[in-house]
Amino acid sequence: MIEINKLKFDKDGLIPAIIVDAVSSNVLMLAYMNEESLKASINEGTTCFWSRSRKELWRKGETSGNFQEIVCIKTDCDMDTLLVSVIKSGPACHTGAESCFFEELYINEEKSAKQFSPDTLHDIIKDRKANAKQGSYTNYLFEKGIDKILKKFGEESTEVIIAAKAGDKKETIYELSDLVYHALVLMTEMGITPNEIKEELASRHK
Repeated sequence: MIEINKLKFDKDGLIPAIIVDAVSSNVLMLAYMNEESLKASINEGTTCFWSRSRKELWRKGETSGNFQEIVCIKTDCDMDTLLVSVIKSGPACHTGAESCFFEELYINEEKSAKQFSPDTLHDIIKDRKANAKQGSYTNYLFEKGIDKILKKFGEESTEVIIAAKAGDKKETIYELSDLVYHALVLMTEMGITPNEIKEELASRHK
């Protein structure tokens, strides 16, 4: 454990703080802390930052209710940047997005495909719900509502059972993928996030 006075604040008395999700390890946001806001964060157990535009302290979630409970705070080898691991109670971005980092500047399609995950798919499904796209099957499900979504989930569950019973690994993978997709649609319809599932699984492991 190091002491705060060992940190290298810049000429304005600030240090950048990278906020990451303790469950998914996703980067949520970048903000700045001064010594006062850092001490407040440690003492209160939730993130507190320094607003460079307003020149005042601001506590994440103070107005939105989307607080960030701190799990740990680390510094890099140069001691001029903080990495803050948190458990969030809502979206990190003021736009309502889970992370502030969602605007794409460049994508290596080949590498990106290898990094595709259920979290990525969940973000796509959430975007479809918020921004309907004509001809989208996902939007069709949301338009039909919970009964249609549950019906499809049940059908896909049956398909998984049939494929697995037949010992067909390739078909089981295919049907499981359909099931995961429909599970994520159901979760989105009910306002359930992947992090809530991960937290439930983690609590069972403990």
